[in-house]
Amino acid sequence: MVAKIFETLGIPVYYADAAARRLQQTDPELKAAIIAHFGAQSYKDGELNRKHLSDIVFADPEKLELLNSLVHPATIKDAAKWLEAQTAPYAIKEAALIFESGSQKDLDYVIGVFAPQAIRIRRVMERDRISEEEVIKRMNMQITDRIKFRLCDFVIQNDEGQLLIPQVLKIHEALLNMSIQRK
Repeated sequence: MVAKIFETLGIPVYYADAAARRLQQTDPELKAAIIAHFGAQSYKDGELNRKHLSDIVFADPEKLELLNSLVHPATIKDAAKWLEAQTAPYAIKEAALIFESGSQKDLDYVIGVFAPQAIRIRRVMERDRISEEEVIKRMNMQITDRIKFRLCDFVIQNDEGQLLIPQVLKIHEALLNMSIQRK
């Protein structure tokens, strides 16, 4: 939702999760690496078998780390290429695993979007059509909120109690001013 508001303001947004899914389908080197490490059943009828991979990686942290070590560099490289083509005063990279992937080092600022755990669980269950247990298992493999939000330059509260647009507009103005000062 926050990324969509930035887009409405004319700011280009790179959606890392969507790009990762696209690259797992279209990047021959990445596909070959996934098959080599996770088996031919990682693709079914030419499509990524997300259930097969999820069953493996969310049951074994080392396998998750392996998959991320294949997908994150490809996505970071794709994002850098995308960013070079942008002409707006600034651009947004939307990604759930900014710190876990190490991609924060390539960003000027990090905007964190905070929602209480219960709300996040509900939203992910609705979006991905997965169980609460699966959501919690995935969340437990990420860095804690306490650490994550200390590392952010800006934090937006998305708790269904505060309006998003005024928070986004305030950050948008700050980023526009910072981009003008850099020129």
